[in-house]
Amino acid sequence: MTDFQTKLARYAELIVKTGINIQPGQTLVINAALDSAELVRLAVKKAYEAGAYLVKVNWSDDVVSRLRYDMAADESFLDEPKWYAGEMLELVENNAAVLHIVSADPDLLAGVPQERIMNYQKTYGQAMAKYRQYVQSDKFSWSIAAAPSAAWAAKVFPDVPEQDRISRMWEAIFKAVRVDQEDPVAAWQEHIRSLNAKSDYLNTKKYSKLHYIAPGTDLTIELPEGHIWVAADSVSEKGTAFVANMPTEEVFTAPSAGGVNGRVTSTKPLSYGGTLIDKFTLTFKDGRVIEAAAEQGEETLKGLLAMDEGSARLGEIALVPHRSPISESNILYYNTLFDENASNHLALGSAYAFCLEGGKGLSQEQLRERGLNTSITHVDFMIGSGEMDIYGITADGREEAVFLKGEWAF
Repeated sequence: MTDFQTKLARYAELIVKTGINIQPGQTLVINAALDSAELVRLAVKKAYEAGAYLVKVNWSDDVVSRLRYDMAADESFLDEPKWYAGEMLELVENNAAVLHIVSADPDLLAGVPQERIMNYQKTYGQAMAKYRQYVQSDKFSWSIAAAPSAAWAAKVFPDVPEQDRISRMWEAIFKAVRVDQEDPVAAWQEHIRSLNAKSDYLNTKKYSKLHYIAPGTDLTIELPEGHIWVAADSVSEKGTAFVANMPTEEVFTAPSAGGVNGRVTSTKPLSYGGTLIDKFTLTFKDGRVIEAAAEQGEETLKGLLAMDEGSARLGEIALVPHRSPISESNILYYNTLFDENASNHLALGSAYAFCLEGGKGLSQEQLRERGLNTSITHVDFMIGSGEMDIYGITADGREEAVFLKGEWAF
């Protein structure tokens, strides 16, 4: 095999065996675009070799998606996709694992009326609410990986000759997920141990608040009692270990939904619903965004914040050192799977139940009573830089450095 084919095969094996960790007799669902067909076929093969009972592939296509936004009836964007939600719920309730392979054009929906985009996001979020709750309580194994498309590669590498962009993109992805190393599985095991050491330390501290300071940012975030810092690996309800994001460089937890105050400024563009939101600032009071402004995509940002009661509150805070491998690559991916792993980030919307002691078995109402945010959406946005300091505030009011100049302080 060529070097590319060798790395692609390693990648397929890594996402099936380490990302999803498919078990003998288990069904695997793969959601992917046509651009990723070569990787998907290898993943299907690796899954069957590992004993998968059935591999079901749901294909999508950017061209078809754009045609719908341009030509379908307005009313069609008000229909909840209950048929899709029902199928996915039935599959995961019967122990299926779900793999998403992303490759979408960051500018796919540029020029589409915002009302159509927001209507789709809202109806999709409503239909998938229970499925999202399953995701955020580790009911089943799931993972997200990536494969390049021509449009995405052109956005990331506009100065590279067109015929070389896809190969350049593959090279960047392979490096980000450690497939360029001789033993990617061993590299991931060591990486997971390193991240878990950070989360273990933070869990011993039991900070009551975090205080973020950077240019354009002065934000205090309260942490709920019983919060848990987690890292790369998770364990499903059936006891199967899996890695939800490949790549991942973050250590994260859930904030107190009503305890966020101050101002935060983004440091990287956010690709949301096929449109870009850039250079934006959010002001919080008692947990809720009370003011939002963006140089690009402000209408989309405000639509996101108005999605439901919880979409204007935070559901996740994640710590990523500025000198993470993805950050040091100096590549802006215009894709949250990668860009969030180059930067400290926050998420608007629902919190992960597993970030709270005993949270996996709680209802949405019980999670809210414990201080976590609930919503039909969950959208990460990047705020980190080499100028960011973060201080942990103890229960007795002492401040301890967690990040200094964008790096871990311990």
